[in-house]
Amino acid sequence: MSQTVSAQPKSVKSLVPARMDRLPWTRFHWSIVVGLGTAWILDGLEIQMVSASGFQTALHMSSADVGATATVYLVGQVVGALFFGRLADRLGRKRFFIITLLVYLVGSGIAGFSPNMWFLWVFRFIAGMGIGGEYTAINSAIDEIIPSRYRGRVDIAINGTYWGGALLGAIVNIFLLNSHNQPFTNDWGWRIGFFIGPFLGIIIIFLRRHIPESPRWQLTHGHSDEANKTVDDIEQRIKDEGITLPPVDESKELEVTSIKNVTARQILGIFFKKYPKRAITTVVMFITQSFLYNAIFFTYALVLKNFYHINDVAIYFIPFAIGNLIGPLVLGHLFDVWGRRKMILLTYGVSAVVLAISAVLFDAGLLNAVTQTIFWCVCFFFASAGASSAYLVASESFPVELRSQAISYFFAIGQIAGSVAPLLYGILIGDGSDRGPLFWGYILGAALMAAGGLTAFFLGVDAERKSLEDITEPITLVQSGARNG
Repeated sequence: MSQTVSAQPKSVKSLVPARMDRLPWTRFHWSIVVGLGTAWILDGLEIQMVSASGFQTALHMSSADVGATATVYLVGQVVGALFFGRLADRLGRKRFFIITLLVYLVGSGIAGFSPNMWFLWVFRFIAGMGIGGEYTAINSAIDEIIPSRYRGRVDIAINGTYWGGALLGAIVNIFLLNSHNQPFTNDWGWRIGFFIGPFLGIIIIFLRRHIPESPRWQLTHGHSDEANKTVDDIEQRIKDEGITLPPVDESKELEVTSIKNVTARQILGIFFKKYPKRAITTVVMFITQSFLYNAIFFTYALVLKNFYHINDVAIYFIPFAIGNLIGPLVLGHLFDVWGRRKMILLTYGVSAVVLAISAVLFDAGLLNAVTQTIFWCVCFFFASAGASSAYLVASESFPVELRSQAISYFFAIGQIAGSVAPLLYGILIGDGSDRGPLFWGYILGAALMAAGGLTAFFLGVDAERKSLEDITEPITLVQSGARNG
């Protein structure tokens, strides 16, 4: 950690970012979406498998032990994000496409053979590390490869697919954990559930082998020749589809040096001294969305059971997950068309208003299990798109050389802050005899989301349809034709 910024004195002039941003949407970009966008599906699947707690009886675990299993996985995510995020900035994105996925495959696959609770916890932690590493390396690569005019909708839609995985997990659990389904009784159902993610992951590894390194990372790390070759190969793949490429804007030429390492102290200086408004915006967005999601997602079953006396809650999760999945897919393109700040204010704000209205109706005893679920669906239709944009904001707001670490640091802060929400709301729910405490809990969640939207609107940056280098200058920048021309 004592090593300082090390840059080669020789600089190079390059049009690599401009060449990437002027590309039309093609099959190549779909391959990026499919190959890299599966991390969130796997995460949603994993969380849902744990929340169903099919292993509780087999491994002789208490309710507290089951809750701790989710916590262990979340802690693993934070550790993995911080560890692999730094490595992805130093050593490149591509190699961690495979490494982080392999870590997840090992952790989740072996967890399916768990003979006891401690064995399960160890490999849930390892699986969490893999997924946390996926978040940083994958988000960075997607934003650096996808053309600027599509970047917002693609990033948000991919992050929203977490709920596709959660939906898949819920449907699978209904089948695997059904006590009347004889083939999966006697401790087999939940174990098979843990194998589904690794099975999908093995397929994805083969897709990722053909995804190139981020040419932006190559350019800023002393590999300018490789960066140009990578873009040459991408352009040739597109031309092979019969597509004519538009000309490159020569005024977008950059002159950069290369970088080897940045110390933690220098990173924090860039985040909070050079870009304090962006750092505050990103912190607030991650904390508020993490708090709201952890508060509702990990306690919705308790609300349905304690206040509405619903025992079979799995069926109620399906529309909840569908609302979360559709939101980013429907609203994502507006982040590129209307703009980041307006859409963050809209999505955070509407979700806050809907949650507050549902809180009032809940306190008055005017909701039942169905109408409560409908309110959650509407609220998170908007909240899901806003929450997904937190990763986009973290990625766009800081230099390319620190992109993975920026995502990892702010993700960690959000996860740590949001981890108190399930405990707090569990206390507020109690035995279901008093609605008052949970009413105020919902009002708190609504207020936090409103604060997050307002913060992003007033302190955020207009990044829509702009090159990453126009939003945030690379640390290695010597000169930019676009800015100096």
